[in-house]
Amino acid sequence: MVRIGLALTILCFGIAACNGGSSDPVEQGRRVYVANCTACHNTDPGVDGNLGPAVAGSSTELLEARVLRASYPPGYTPKRDTGLMTALPFLEPQIPALTAYLASFDTP
Repeated sequence: MVRIGLALTILCFGIAACNGGSSDPVEQGRRVYVANCTACHNTDPGVDGNLGPAVAGSSTELLEARVLRASYPPGYTPKRDTGLMTALPFLEPQIPALTAYLASFDTP
């Protein structure tokens, strides 16, 4: 029983740490972006990164296609034709928060 209790405590702590203990989707999305996107995209989503383009204002449809499948939605014209991005399907539960974060930036 002690092992089960310890495992549950660690699991709960890990979940709280992943979501930062915050129920604010914009803050959750910011954490996801910083942890997973800034290696290629700029720390400021409104500015082009070294490898990836600016992503501020990206739609849920685009994020699902790019992040989950490394593809593009039908009819979408890529900002860059590099094909470097790989799918990150483990981020599927975080797409709404990531969308909220990217929507929080003013786009031209």
